[in-house]
Amino acid sequence: MLRVTEFVRSLLEGRRPKQLEGVVLIWNLTQKCNLSCKHCYSSSGPEKKKELTKEEALSLIPSLKKAGVRFAILSGGEPLLRDDVFLIAEELRSKGIRTYLSTNGLLVNRSNIGDIASCFDYVGVSVDGTPEIHEAFRGGSFERAVKALELCLSENIRTGVRFTLTEKTLPGLFFVLKLAKTLGVPKAYVSHLVYAGRGVNLKPIKKEEYRSLAELLIKKAVDWAEAGVETEIVTGNNEADAVLLLEEFSRRYPEKREELLKLLKVWGGNQSGVRIVNVDHEGNVKPDPFFPFSVGNVKERPFEEIWNSNGLFSFLRERPRRLKGKCSGCPYLEICNGNSRARALATFGDVRAEDPACYL
Repeated sequence: MLRVTEFVRSLLEGRRPKQLEGVVLIWNLTQKCNLSCKHCYSSSGPEKKKELTKEEALSLIPSLKKAGVRFAILSGGEPLLRDDVFLIAEELRSKGIRTYLSTNGLLVNRSNIGDIASCFDYVGVSVDGTPEIHEAFRGGSFERAVKALELCLSENIRTGVRFTLTEKTLPGLFFVLKLAKTLGVPKAYVSHLVYAGRGVNLKPIKKEEYRSLAELLIKKAVDWAEAGVETEIVTGNNEADAVLLLEEFSRRYPEKREELLKLLKVWGGNQSGVRIVNVDHEGNVKPDPFFPFSVGNVKERPFEEIWNSNGLFSFLRERPRRLKGKCSGCPYLEICNGNSRARALATFGDVRAEDPACYL
């Protein structure tokens, strides 16, 4: 996750950027969903599949704390379809773990907004373009997603728009950014597509167009930071964005290039298996939600034991990672950390291969 706006603001204001200490858990509580999005990495849908029981989910939380988890993003499927989602969130918060809700917004309403406000530190609502693009891509109501955003904002919940950049949604990118700005949403998170679940059926964006669009996105983020726009732009799942940020910021502020370069090296690029981890609905542990296999299951071994004793995690924590293809000799490896290993695995069947979505 590249906090573009925060990096730019901190440098322009002469302060250190806010640090996110500890491990970030993406916890897919269920595979059941009231939508069937074309990019869904978990292939979620209306059918409920085997998932951790309430007791199993609650018993996992002390182990998460021991492993250094400080942030938990509760996702799915649609996490609000679990009756115990608020109980799980409350237990996480009681252990000092900050809670984020990732939702399509359709179940956010007046009857549960109080529970959402009391149980979650942040709510991210997915919007994937104009009403036409959003509804064709997600099979759900654009209007209800926007109402969920407005309701969260009215309750003073820190709220963000989540957008996934794909060939089908790219025409709606700047519409969504404008929507976030107009509504006064604090954060706009742009996630690059990773080839997993139903997402493997989507065509990659052509490299030239991909880079051009990413450059425009970074320029927009820097423009907004300079202008004092409150909405923060964050990107995820393609750390090549950091190189474009370095190039764009250096053109505008050449005297601050080395400061930004230092910050980006400390940030460290892709953090899958380093400071990001996933637990799926069945309790399988993965470096991130996009990996096609698990490295252990929390019903069989304590989470902290899996987190601290696995060969794949050891490889992912190498600095620099020993990679193949163009990544092996890339001068920016220290910044991006080799980008998405799940995309390399999905395309080449090799976790050490180059990331096919690198547009540099």
